[in-house]
Amino acid sequence: MKTTLLSLAMMTLLAAPLAAQPQVINGSVQPLALGGGLTRNAVDAFAAKSATAWVGYSVPALDADRRSCCWSGDSPACCQACRIEPGSSSGTTFSAADRTGAASLEAGDLHVLMRISDGRLERIRVFSHDCALDAGGLTIHWLSDVAPADSVALLGSFLNATASNRLADGALVALALHREPAALERLLTAAKDGATTHLRGQALFWLAQRAGDKAVGAISDAIANDPETDVKKRAVFALSQLPKDDGVPLLIQVSRTNPNPAVRRQAMFWLGQSRDPRAVRFFEEILFK
Repeated sequence: MKTTLLSLAMMTLLAAPLAAQPQVINGSVQPLALGGGLTRNAVDAFAAKSATAWVGYSVPALDADRRSCCWSGDSPACCQACRIEPGSSSGTTFSAADRTGAASLEAGDLHVLMRISDGRLERIRVFSHDCALDAGGLTIHWLSDVAPADSVALLGSFLNATASNRLADGALVALALHREPAALERLLTAAKDGATTHLRGQALFWLAQRAGDKAVGAISDAIANDPETDVKKRAVFALSQLPKDDGVPLLIQVSRTNPNPAVRRQAMFWLGQSRDPRAVRFFEEILFK
């Protein structure tokens, strides 16, 4: 009996490092160790001497009840394996996690994948732990035991004027889905002080998604006074089309006071698109209240 228990314990320990790795078809996963840990310099140095490939790691996700998986042109449902290579017909989507399957028990982990091409990083994508990946025949070099704070620092290094919009957008998505508190601070900094209009606007959009979730949770039990939600949502969109000095304060008021969660969420979405400093201050207030 002792031998059996010891064997099971050893099997568990041996399997533990593999548990954080993605499920990959049409490719391979190879362990990777970076000298000095996960830093921008270390990743850039590895990319400079690598062929086309991916580098990946796992961190805790913001919300374990959401999946970051994929859709395809053939079906809105998550495909058998998400094709991660550029030019594929599938992209990333976000949905409620399915808690009925054994694989979903670890859906609270977020896989961050960075594509290397021509000796440099060119793309960042994120997927849930239980989403199988089609690597397009490439290798995913996998880092174990990455500290979430190191991940935030690395992703934050792509939020500058010299990074491509593609890299910055991927970094913002990854930060928005991080559980690490420093990720929220980095999003707020990008929204307030981002070097480009595109960067500030995208950061505001992802702040709106986090803030929207919080607002919906706060008013989940509220009863809508007006049963015609679609009419109110159209009105919210109309507010977003007004000059900012008129529209932004009204959107903030709707976000604060409307008892209908769908309407509040809609107002926050359009605040995120406004790229207005008052929207940033509003998100700071409700996120840190």
